[in-house]
Amino acid sequence: MSPRRATSGGLIDRSRSVRFSFDGQDFAGHPGDTLASALLANGVSLFGRSFKYHRPRGVLGAGVDEPNALVTVLRGEAREPNVQATMLEIHDGLKVVSQNRFPSLGFDVGALNQLGGKLLGAGFYYKTFMGPVFGPLKGTRFWMFCEHFIRRAAGLGKAGVAPDPSRYERMNAFCDVLVVGSGPAGLIAARAASQNGARVILAEQDARLGGSANWSGASIDAQPSTEWAAGMVRELSAMPNVTLLPRTTVWGYYDGNTMAALERVADHKAKARPGEPRQRHWTIRAGRVVLATGALERPLVFPGNDRPGVMLASAAERYAGEYGVLPGDKVAVFTNNDAAYRSALALREAGCRVVAIIDPRETISEQARALAVRTGAEILTGRAVTGTEGGKTISGVRMQVFDAASGAVSGDPRTIEADCLLMSGGWSPVINLASQAGAKAEWSERLQAFLPPKDASGWVGAGAFNGAFTLAEALAEGLAAGGKSGSETPDVAGDELEVAPAHVLEIEAAGKAFVDFQHDVTADDVRLAHREGFQSVEHLKRYTTLGMATDQGKTSNVSGLAIMANALGRQIPEVGTTRFRPPFAPVTIGALAAERYGEIRPERVTPMHDWHLARGATMYSAGLWHRTMIYGLPGETVEQAYVREAKTTRETAGIADVSTLGKIMVQGSDAANFLDRVYTNMFSTLPVGKARYGLMLREDGLVLDDGTTWRLGEQDFLMTTTTANAGKVMQHLEYMLDVVWPDLKVQLTSVTDQWAGASIAGPRARDILAACVTGTEVDNETLPFMGIVYGDIAGAPVMICRLSFSGELAYEVYSGAGHGTHVWEALIAGGKPYGLVPYGLEALGTMRIEKGHVTGAEIDGRVTARDLHLDWMLSKKKPFVGSMMMDREGLVAPDRLQLVGIVSLDNRPLNGGAHIVEELDRDNPHGSIGHMTAACYSPVFGRHIGLALVKGGKDRRGTRAFISDPLRKRFGPVEIVSHHFYDPEGKRMHG
Repeated sequence: MSPRRATSGGLIDRSRSVRFSFDGQDFAGHPGDTLASALLANGVSLFGRSFKYHRPRGVLGAGVDEPNALVTVLRGEAREPNVQATMLEIHDGLKVVSQNRFPSLGFDVGALNQLGGKLLGAGFYYKTFMGPVFGPLKGTRFWMFCEHFIRRAAGLGKAGVAPDPSRYERMNAFCDVLVVGSGPAGLIAARAASQNGARVILAEQDARLGGSANWSGASIDAQPSTEWAAGMVRELSAMPNVTLLPRTTVWGYYDGNTMAALERVADHKAKARPGEPRQRHWTIRAGRVVLATGALERPLVFPGNDRPGVMLASAAERYAGEYGVLPGDKVAVFTNNDAAYRSALALREAGCRVVAIIDPRETISEQARALAVRTGAEILTGRAVTGTEGGKTISGVRMQVFDAASGAVSGDPRTIEADCLLMSGGWSPVINLASQAGAKAEWSERLQAFLPPKDASGWVGAGAFNGAFTLAEALAEGLAAGGKSGSETPDVAGDELEVAPAHVLEIEAAGKAFVDFQHDVTADDVRLAHREGFQSVEHLKRYTTLGMATDQGKTSNVSGLAIMANALGRQIPEVGTTRFRPPFAPVTIGALAAERYGEIRPERVTPMHDWHLARGATMYSAGLWHRTMIYGLPGETVEQAYVREAKTTRETAGIADVSTLGKIMVQGSDAANFLDRVYTNMFSTLPVGKARYGLMLREDGLVLDDGTTWRLGEQDFLMTTTTANAGKVMQHLEYMLDVVWPDLKVQLTSVTDQWAGASIAGPRARDILAACVTGTEVDNETLPFMGIVYGDIAGAPVMICRLSFSGELAYEVYSGAGHGTHVWEALIAGGKPYGLVPYGLEALGTMRIEKGHVTGAEIDGRVTARDLHLDWMLSKKKPFVGSMMMDREGLVAPDRLQLVGIVSLDNRPLNGGAHIVEELDRDNPHGSIGHMTAACYSPVFGRHIGLALVKGGKDRRGTRAFISDPLRKRFGPVEIVSHHFYDPEGKRMHG
């Protein structure tokens, strides 16, 4: 028999044993045990060490509110830290280790931090590490000296670096009613809703539906039997319109009743079934949400309240009732409300000796006194615990007379021998999800707790969540939440016990009294924050770290607020409360990623992607797109490949995949008017069957994007954008239509993925196209520059526009995406007699630099049309987006960065990002007048050239400067020239 296991009772399976290890020592438990209950049954009282002082800590709670018993689970080489022992079900082979200790849990050298005393109080890191260092390190900040050691000490558990072998899943679900919590209110709400024909999902964070054996946290007074709960669960399981999700924590409440939940599918198993995930992440969209999340018991704040063996009364009751575990042989109870009296009686009936019940109230209710008498305990009202005794576990409790009016203790202390102290500071409804939904908490003076607001949208509360702490109230509210009348409340037996207000939360006496157990925040820390001016609850939280640990202040928030309110001389509602944020409970990162592990970046490929790969293309990312860099031949370098491709294109012909260009259909009776407003130049005068180059500004007058727009019909336009800015331009256009000009009759449709595009460029481009296309001529008269024609290539319909990005005679051929590879291969075959080569972005970039065309490298969000020498596109006949702001003084200054060409005078490579300087200083680079935006080796000129943005660039043409690139150790002379290197008159592309 385990040292603390009761001879009978509990819902565990005593017929079987489960073997597990904790810190390398083997233990045994039973199916149904959590790690916490199994270790308690084996007589283990020390579970961990606190964050700052490394104080010994035992189990405080029995569920999701546990701040102390955090462990690391080992799964092969993988580690999962900061797992609550109270939520971890044991299984054969489970291996866990304690955290935040060295060299062992029993002997931790970090406990020396306790000698620091007040030096390690609230805000010590702000005060200590910001000062200067004296001596040999004089002149440096103390933080810089200590940072390495501080970061090594930070945190509780240590994350692993080995890949997680577990499998995770995602699930999307839709329901009419989502019920969160399976206490009495949740069960009855789910049944009522399902009987009304609603599709219902019932989520419960614990392994057992129906709540714990004693129903603590669901309805803390009158309790229905476990048989009643089991019957309800069986009834719901048989309903086809009900989905039951045990071991599922609803952790986030988002817009539109979208709920995030984590299901622990196989955490309690020694080995998952084939294909079964370890955890499953649910996104649930509900028509209505019923929050039956219950309430959590609060600890009391007094010296020594963190010693192992001190725990919440409801937790001890649950360990006895659900797991058959006795928290101690001699139990003392310290409570400021009636609920703990029932817990005391439950422990007495389970086999514990209750030696004393200590209550700071002078008088207690008759119901509470009757329960106390049945425990056989000494009843000590008007008394308060002022300390605990013992080493790494409790051996005694000190108490004194307490004056509720003044909050002071007096008289000689008395010590009561006890190996377990149960405390209860009242109950806090779990309103976290409602707070996430935007609800502002309301303070209840009667219950001394924050309650959800009375008016809610999309959700309804029931049971202890609403402060309804009697069974009759819980069942009535559950029925109403499920859509049935309270007159149908079932007759469920249970004693009614009054919940008295829990006004007393702190006992001021000598010694460390902890408010936040995990972060070692004491009552003195809260008062220190007040003295130092941190009086807002948000400032208090951040200065002291109160409520910022993994438990998110579930046990500490109200006590901290009460102490701050007392220091301010105000009431708790005047001080307020911080807003709860998701997640409600810790969520595994693997579950959030689910199947999206490894390379999870979205990828986009063109219809011809496989063709490129099969021809040896080297790909790289352009935003989300995979685009061809080069089609390298064996033994070629990148530079040799793109020089060959660009040179061949200029001499004969080349073909490039341009499917990635953004393509937006702009349609409607006001389409032309809309384009006039968003472009700097005129589009309403554009004839049908023609294209025009357009420039788009932001509202602040800076350049947003450029591209061509084709008029396909009187009310139909096809706008093209740069690859990188397609999404940004679409958002800009939609904003203008939705917010600025909602009266315009215009429809926008992104068709980027619907079209495959190929650009044929070079002197023989027209010959190749003529050999491939049918149904139209492509001569200069039929298809002039910026003209559009329609035809067929190899039986596939195509649309052809004559425009050029390379500076050569060029055409863009568009087909449906499904025909993309077919048309591409037909063009390749038709161009073979003419020496056609496919070319990638490196060659395309080389030709565009030679021509002086701008891309995203130059349109960086800081340039104007004038900076790029595109002021000829600024219409003087109409207003347009950005026209009111583009002439601001700073945007027309003569020393602005302007686009220029750069030629390397030492004919060594140039690099994008390198600075341009007037005077070269290798040892102290300074005096930048601009920077390179793009660079290449030009096969036309046989030189290394590039584009740059340089201060007053237009006036510097023909002058010399220097490249200063200290990171790549590249320095050398350059000449600043016009950005139009190649065919500035445009004869080749217009020919």
